[in-house]
Amino acid sequence: MAKNYSTLSFLILSFFLICNLLQAQHYQDSTSQKPSRSLPSKDPTIKNKGDFRNNAIKEYNEAYYILNRVNKSIGLPPNRINFQTPQSVLEHFILQARNNNYKEAAYALNFNLLPDNITKEDAAKLAEKLYFVINQRVNINWDELPDRPDGQIDIQTTTNQAVAGKPRRSIVFGEIELGNRDIIMRLQRVKYKDYGPFWLISQNTVENIDPLYKEFGPRKLDRIMPDWARIKLWNIPIWKFVSTLIIAFICYLLGKLTALIIRKLLSKSKKVWIQDIAKKLSAPASLAVGVLTFYLLLNHLISFAGTFASTIYAILLIIVISSITWFFMRMIDYFMLNVAEKKIGDTSLEENSDARRMLTYISVARRVATFIIIVIGMSVVLSQFRSLEKLGVSLLASAGVATVILGIAAQSTLGNIIAGIQIAITKPARIGDTVIIEDNWGYVEDIRFTYMVVRTWDWRRIIVPLKYIISNTFENWSITAANQIRPIVLYADYRIDVQKIRTKFKELLEASDAWDEEKPPVVQVSEVTEKSIKIRCLCSAKDAFTTWDLHCSLREDLVRFIADLEDGEHLATSRIRIQEIPKKTKKLK
Repeated sequence: MAKNYSTLSFLILSFFLICNLLQAQHYQDSTSQKPSRSLPSKDPTIKNKGDFRNNAIKEYNEAYYILNRVNKSIGLPPNRINFQTPQSVLEHFILQARNNNYKEAAYALNFNLLPDNITKEDAAKLAEKLYFVINQRVNINWDELPDRPDGQIDIQTTTNQAVAGKPRRSIVFGEIELGNRDIIMRLQRVKYKDYGPFWLISQNTVENIDPLYKEFGPRKLDRIMPDWARIKLWNIPIWKFVSTLIIAFICYLLGKLTALIIRKLLSKSKKVWIQDIAKKLSAPASLAVGVLTFYLLLNHLISFAGTFASTIYAILLIIVISSITWFFMRMIDYFMLNVAEKKIGDTSLEENSDARRMLTYISVARRVATFIIIVIGMSVVLSQFRSLEKLGVSLLASAGVATVILGIAAQSTLGNIIAGIQIAITKPARIGDTVIIEDNWGYVEDIRFTYMVVRTWDWRRIIVPLKYIISNTFENWSITAANQIRPIVLYADYRIDVQKIRTKFKELLEASDAWDEEKPPVVQVSEVTEKSIKIRCLCSAKDAFTTWDLHCSLREDLVRFIADLEDGEHLATSRIRIQEIPKKTKKLK
């Protein structure tokens, strides 16, 4: 099953890659119509030399940034270029870069934080680098980019909401995580001297072009592939299609080899538990190694474009994290089961209370640990999606909202999990205990995440929520000791000699192996009725099941004894007194 699971995972992943590669290439074609020339180097375009001047922003204005200089090195944008709205600036940059006209595209950038001595060629190279990064890592939502000079939008959205009646001077069009910080890409409205306000890609965005390109620039295979390999088949460059399949196949073989090595090495051990580990952990380990290697190779050798680039790496990381989570779950599961099977005594014996208590601890701890690992794994997985991560942070930032969410959405589940921990600590019921829940007599067979399994005497299974165990009253016949005393009730005639029954009862008990001798035989007349006397016989056995069998056997023997005693004269009898009515005599006349 594990082998089939690993194979299926790689096949699904390969299919997903091919499908998304088609989509990614379609996106890339839509943003780059002409064949690209040689890509720029990852070396910094702007060296740490030159005249770095102070920030160009002058006095404050809520409608735009007032600057004392704008792009002294390349000059102001020509009047023929429309930079009146945020959308027009970004359209100009994308269209000119798509046509490899990076000098024209550079006019959309604000170079005020860079030295004044940069050349137009340097500016064009920075524009090319920025276009490559945007094409690889940023999904521009054109519907949310305003096409109004004041930066407002006619229909408010959840991301770019404008303050009613106020112009906007800064708009976010992209966001990229670089190391431990977020690079926010912005468009800013600026005003220089007597020129009317216009929009540019912000100076802070331009300042981060070199580090972004160094991190997300073209991979090794992007640079070394010959022209013939760039021929497209179904809108896919042949080399990307073939390379992706080759890498996937290599990683699949690596995963299979990892599983084989783990099984071969560990199976040679003389210790059984190491051999068991090899069987249980080889599948998740091979999946994690294969997918992680595929992720690293893909990220190092091939670059993708559009939303696919940001999605595929997150999905690969999710698979890696899931396989690692699976690995730890299998490891904890094996460890707990190994301890339960080999370190704990026979829990089928109800009198073995220490073994049953330890098994209960292990059962609850196993499930709590598994739950914690799943929660951690899900948290790491969700953190790969920036939108979900921010949503979670914003919700958890408010204790009231978090409390409402946990209280309403997960009240029942969390309540049962917490009840399981309470049961492990307070021990109202343990695995193997004899309990009576709503007139059902059975044994606690298992304690799981949110419920308890009770096996009845007739082999039915009753599923009891753990909150019920904590909140309601039930009988536990094994909470202090497994020994149990049960009464045998007999009815006999008033004239019976109770001492004879007492002697016979003691004789039967002493002859039975089921009697545990914890309680001496007791025979008492507990009640009388108008027809008979009620005789109660008490004795004990080691557990509830043995006590039941013992009492059924003793009851049968005692009934036979009373029936045979003096030919049944002492059986419970209903007496009817018949009185003869004297006949009346006729008087003689």
